[in-house]
Amino acid sequence: MIRRTRRDEAGLTLIELMIALVVFSAVLAGTLAFLRAQGRSFTLGSQRAAMLQNGRFAFQELERNLRTAGSGAPDIQPSLVYLDTSVVAFNADFVTNTPGDVFAVYFNPDAPDGGTGAMTQAMRTPIPQAAVAYPDTSYMTGLINSPAETIVFFFQPDTTTARPDDYVLYRRVNNLAPEVVSRNLLRAPGAPFFQYFRQVNAALTGSESLQPVPPASLPLWHSVPIHLTLADTVAAFAINIDSVRAVQVTIAVTNGLTGTAERRRTLSRFMRLPNVGLAVKKTCGDEPILGTPLTATWNPAVLGVDLAWNAAVDELAGEKDVQRYVIWRRLTADTGFADPYTSLPGGTYVFTDQAVTPGAHYFYGLAAQDCTPSNSALVSSGEVVVP
Repeated sequence: MIRRTRRDEAGLTLIELMIALVVFSAVLAGTLAFLRAQGRSFTLGSQRAAMLQNGRFAFQELERNLRTAGSGAPDIQPSLVYLDTSVVAFNADFVTNTPGDVFAVYFNPDAPDGGTGAMTQAMRTPIPQAAVAYPDTSYMTGLINSPAETIVFFFQPDTTTARPDDYVLYRRVNNLAPEVVSRNLLRAPGAPFFQYFRQVNAALTGSESLQPVPPASLPLWHSVPIHLTLADTVAAFAINIDSVRAVQVTIAVTNGLTGTAERRRTLSRFMRLPNVGLAVKKTCGDEPILGTPLTATWNPAVLGVDLAWNAAVDELAGEKDVQRYVIWRRLTADTGFADPYTSLPGGTYVFTDQAVTPGAHYFYGLAAQDCTPSNSALVSSGEVVVP
């Protein structure tokens, strides 16, 4: 039998224990450092993904809306309303809450009624970031309000943060409250948020091309209420804004931190406007259809008779060949209308007759005239008594 001695049962010495603790501490420190590095890498990756996702969402929302600019809008309603480096406003039949409406781009049963049709003149409101109010008139398709609402995207400094260079992208429909699209957006160095490209005719360059709109030419807007009228097509603003065919959006996204913890990335996307600038097709053959009543009202402020009507059916749809409106006037004692009293160009829907005689009783007539020229059926106003 072998008998163990006390020396065989001895444990670790103090030196061996200290060596073990040092080795264990070194391994633990390395492990913790690796875990910290992995944690930082995961945090940076998450922040980078969130930044890119934020920018991607802003681009997707902008492109989803901008590509519909001009869709569903009658010819008298401009596709593009206002363009500047930090704001873009346009008209489009973007959404409807009416089941069975096949003309709107999207259907949303929860969309508010105030955001599913064109603003009337009574709803006129300033465009954000601009010294321009819109609209100047009510856009009608016959007797019905235009289904194309006004959509505005604009960048505005974020007052909820301490950073002076932090912006928020908003989206506003008609005169409803703006909605936040994206935050933590910065202006990219040397680039505006919105840059526009206009189509240049082949006669000028030898081939159809897109050229950037010079920053000095901005902002662009429609200064004439009725789109495509003679006054509108000769206006410099209208010529420039109607030739725009694309928008380049440039932003810098950030993780919202400052100093060495900040991460930022510049993103840019080129967005075409396929529904803007489509040709307005017209034919001239059948008798034009007027399809609107004529109202005549005494206006004591101007000592005249105010006449008002809506656009003819064939001015906005059908043959689209209405070139002017012809007005007749007769006294109540007359048996019928004789020669026309005056005529007004298409796109004009009001007239004030100040060449009236006190005490006289008048009836007025109205007809639409096309390029034949051929007149529509004549409609008559009610009797107007001049005081």
